[in-house]
Parts: sequence; structure tokens; C-alpha cells
Amino acid sequence: MRHVIALDVGGTGMKAALVAEDGALLHEARRPTGRERGPDAVVETILGFAAELHAHGRARYGTGAVAAGVAVPGIVEPGDGIAVYAANLGWRDVPLRALLGERLGGLPVALGHDVRTGGLAEGRVGAGRGADRFLFVPLGTGIAGAIGIGGTIEAGAHGCAGEIGHIVVRPGGPACGCGQRGCLETLASAAAVSRAWAAASGDPDADAADCAEAVVSGDERAARVWQDAVDALADGLVTALTLLDPRTLIIGGGLAEAGETLFTPLRAAVEERVTFQKLPAIVPAALGDTAGCLGAGLLAWDLLASSEVSA
Repeated sequence: MRHVIALDVGGTGMKAALVAEDGALLHEARRPTGRERGPDAVVETILGFAAELHAHGRARYGTGAVAAGVAVPGIVEPGDGIAVYAANLGWRDVPLRALLGERLGGLPVALGHDVRTGGLAEGRVGAGRGADRFLFVPLGTGIAGAIGIGGTIEAGAHGCAGEIGHIVVRPGGPACGCGQRGCLETLASAAAVSRAWAAASGDPDADAADCAEAVVSGDERAARVWQDAVDALADGLVTALTLLDPRTLIIGGGLAEAGETLFTPLRAAVEERVTFQKLPAIVPAALGDTAGCLGAGLLAWDLLASSEVSA
């Protein structure tokens, strides 16, 4: 059974899988990232986890993986195989592709950005399947985006394409970690809704999921918090679709778990704002938290395919 190793590295946890050529997940595993132990320890955890997967595949299928793919947060240089910077992990300029290749006995390794890698999976085997152009926007602690064109993800000239969370939608609004004020992710991310609902409800432990439940139950304070977030999100999305003209707009991440509590008002808000633009299909992501692993597997298979073509 030919397979590849896939790793999706997050700020708190890592998801891993052995992925077959048809995209099937043959084996899945998880473990903490352990960022509190420092960046060097995180890198060693990644390398050790990949080696364990390699050994498992060899024992289970009689042959080891033929390649590996890894998705990481932050700034990535896929061509050089360098994990340039990740605030949550504390690392800078980590030659992750070379380190993984060495630990895995010379296997070819593909490195990708976590959101773009998840978008690749959603586009090929998830909610964007069949769409020649799509935009994948996960709403989590922050907001990012992946621009899908013809079965690939556009990284941009400097690897920064798709950063929709840093479109300013409320000039002079809340301060953002990027240095601007009023960025989309300060107003419409799951973290932003959690902050707003905690303040409005007086419960410091309240989060976005609690807000969504309160909206369903008819709480007017929750409805105002939710609508403010939806309006900000619609403003950012209309800017994006004006520039990109996607056929499908895929919304994922924690906030999307609210289902139609989010999608019904969001579709209405986007439709109210478009003028000459063509309204895309606005759909929930299909792959959940497996998207990163599946995408990392796809990166590995793509790397093999390109190597075989060039050979």
C-alpha cells in the first residue's frame, strides 16, 4: 500500500496521518505540540512524530512511506523548505524540509502553510470540489484565507496571499496584532466574538459557541453581538470577492460550527452588499479538522508527481 506521511502542526496540537494515493486516511494520530518547552523541542517533537509514523507504515504495510508533507502556521517559504516565523511556536528560519528529510532517511518532503494546505484539501476533495476558483476562509482564533485557482492554491509573490483577516473593515477600530486597527479578524473571528459576548453577557468565560446558543434562544444582546460580527465579515468578504471573483466561498473554522445561525444571516448580508459582483455560492467547509492533514498528504503526492514528471 503506497502511502505518504502527513503532518498538520498547530499552536497547541499536531494531527498526523498516513495517506493513500486516493486520499484515504490509513492511520491517524494526534499529540500535543508542546510549545511551552520551546521552539527546539517543538521541532524535535515533529521529527520524532514523523519517524514514528514512518515506522508504523513500514510495520503495517510492509513498506515505508514514499514522501512526507507537513503544514505549519506562520510565514513559510515552501520552495526553500523553510518555516520562517511562527509567533505561536516561537521559531524562526527552521529548515524543516531538510530536517525531516534527514530524519526520514532521505524521503522527499513538501512544506506548506497551514491554511493554504487546508484550502488545498477543501478545494480538491471537500466543499470546493469541482470549483475552478474558490476562496477558503477559516474563522478561528484569527481569520485567514486560501485562494484556489485551477486545483492549486495561490501563495502570492511573497507567500502572503489570502490574508483576508487583515483587511481593515472598521478604520480606527480595535487594535490588531499586525499593527493596524479595525482588521477583520479583530471583529469577526471566533476569538473576537468570544471577547464581545463575554463583555456583553458579563460572563468572562463565555465564548463564541455560547453566543451562538444565546442567539438561537432569542437573547437580544447576543443577537447584536452576532450581527455586528456578521456585518464586519460580510464587508471583508465582499472586498475579497470583488478582487478575486470566486465561484465558491467556503467558510470553515470554529465559528462555522454554528451552522445556519451563521450562514443564513451571512448570505443575506453579502447579498445586500454586492452590486455588479457575481454572488458566489457560500458553503460550509466539509473536512473539519482533517483538512490540514489531507492537504499535507496532497502536497506530498503532488511533490512525487512533479518529481516523476521531471525525471
